[in-house]
Amino acid sequence: MKEKITLCGDNCIACPRYNAHTDEELRTVAELWYRVGWRDRIVTNEEIKCEGCHSHKQCTYKLVECTKEHCVEKCNQCEDFPCEKISQMLLRSEEYQKVSKEVCTPAEYEMLERAFFNKESNLRN
Repeated sequence: MKEKITLCGDNCIACPRYNAHTDEELRTVAELWYRVGWRDRIVTNEEIKCEGCHSHKQCTYKLVECTKEHCVEKCNQCEDFPCEKISQMLLRSEEYQKVSKEVCTPAEYEMLERAFFNKESNLRN
């Protein structure tokens, strides 16, 4: 499978949000993000739509800002890698992985696993 790895180790090519284009697909993703806990409500299609990471996007872990400060494109290019921000992100990702196993269908979980739960190995490769 082709990859497009983000600065934090996510694989956009496997991401249902990145791949959602129709209103129905976007709505399905918004509902999934709510079930997993990535959103506190089912958001609008416009809000869930994703075209990949950009320097203007907000990052929960402040990694976009951090990579700018360290003049690198991805976290694994930083001399401080792995840092506390990465460690915290990986711990939180593990928690979301547990929740996903409980609330997702096997197909949904497999999709999320390919997209989000291989961050560390994606960053180390």
